[in-house]
Amino acid sequence: MTALGWVGIVRHGQSSANVAMDQAEAAGLARTGSPHRDADVPLTEQGRSQARAVGRWLAELPAEDRPDLVVVSPYLRTVDTARIALTTAFGEGVVSPVFDERLRDRELGVLDLLTSHGVAERFPEELARKKHLGRFYYRPPGGESWADVALRVRTLLSELRTEHAGQRVLFFAHEITVFLLRYLLEEIPEPELRAIALPNVVANGSITTWEPTAGGGYRMVLAHGTDHLRRHGALPTVADDAATQTA
Repeated sequence: MTALGWVGIVRHGQSSANVAMDQAEAAGLARTGSPHRDADVPLTEQGRSQARAVGRWLAELPAEDRPDLVVVSPYLRTVDTARIALTTAFGEGVVSPVFDERLRDRELGVLDLLTSHGVAERFPEELARKKHLGRFYYRPPGGESWADVALRVRTLLSELRTEHAGQRVLFFAHEITVFLLRYLLEEIPEPELRAIALPNVVANGSITTWEPTAGGGYRMVLAHGTDHLRRHGALPTVADDAATQTA
């Protein structure tokens, strides 16, 4: 299969839902109290600062290392992260990203807005089912499994490899997308992916990159890098997305 010349992904900046989830978990509450549907969750001011730091990282890249194509999840927190970063780097309207709903965050169905405490309290049978199936294949009622998200990301990658072979592609998306790009690009087996994802959190505003190998695969070059955040005065934050934390 034709390879892309380079793949990078930026996890969105800190969102109000990240903060609400952390506070609710710490307080032992059942629900986060976020007033927004998932697609409309905004960035915090810290998240906007992280997005500007991503933009300064982009501006520092040599011209030949800048992305040829930017593809963005249509959720507000990713759209705003990309918009702020691209405007900071190149100026208003210079780079026009492509928005693709296949990059959206995982849908949680009946578990949406619940903390781990809420899931245990209201849906103990779902916790048992998740334990049996494992987080990759577990699908909450009305929601998606990790495998479902991997399937839609896989179709996007296939199209990009055909239509943009050899080009440098940068994604702005979600924590789960970072893990699933490892699964798809590096062809990591599902048990190994579970072992990687369980103890790790992808920092808000972090950058992960891959380059093609001679054998036709991809090699990770940078894993969840945050040096650009510290260098440009933005504090890294490590809140899990609900899509990887509670379900």
